[in-house]
Amino acid sequence: MQMRVLGSTGLLVSKLCMGAWTFGKDKFGLGGLDAGQSKAIVDRALDAGINFFDTSNNYSFGQSEELLGAALVGKREQVVVSTKVRSPTGEGPNDQGLSRHQLIRSVEQSLKRLQTDYIDVLIIHGWDELTPPLETLRAMDDLVRSGKVRYVGGSNLCAWQLAEFLAISEREGLPRFEILQAYYNLVGRELEHELIPLCEYKKVGIMTWSPLGNGYLTGKYRHGGKGRRDIPMFSNFPPMNLETGEKV
Repeated sequence: MQMRVLGSTGLLVSKLCMGAWTFGKDKFGLGGLDAGQSKAIVDRALDAGINFFDTSNNYSFGQSEELLGAALVGKREQVVVSTKVRSPTGEGPNDQGLSRHQLIRSVEQSLKRLQTDYIDVLIIHGWDELTPPLETLRAMDDLVRSGKVRYVGGSNLCAWQLAEFLAISEREGLPRFEILQAYYNLVGRELEHELIPLCEYKKVGIMTWSPLGNGYLTGKYRHGGKGRRDIPMFSNFPPMNLETGEKV
């Protein structure tokens, strides 16, 4: 397995990252993998040389983190684990977002579910219009200094949002985003316009999600056939040029 350096750090991660969105209860009409299936996938990934695993605090209502943590028992020091914060984790008004309150609480909950005392990469799961980026970064700094988080990153940000976080980190001497997780594949290439040049210039690593277009680019689905896009949430998610995709 080929390795890549994570952003501007010295941390080496496998070129392929194993995503755990489908681990756990069937949410949004996908997934539903149980503990045995999840562990089998993790073991297969480890055997293939993958050392990078990604999840989120809201995948399958937190069960994704639980199943990934269980599958990695006894192997935690061999791998790099990233998880995400921002999305709703409860019904309360403060059970979402990137405030100091929610960020620190979410990390504590994720640590328990993952059965670990540290998170290698903590990624914000998008922009929060209510919370100033400085508040988020200062909370992340406290988490890094405490040893509960080692690196930080962003996901689903546009170029000006990523640039804002990077500028504040540089100005205030706070941890910088070392990775951007973003949608990118052969028929979804908006990332090339501004974000890839920005990441190259600022030495931010890029971690793509849905590189096979939710299975579309595997040839598993064809135009007019039954597939995930029949589920309302996924009717245009992720956005793809289907006309071009039919020719790939």
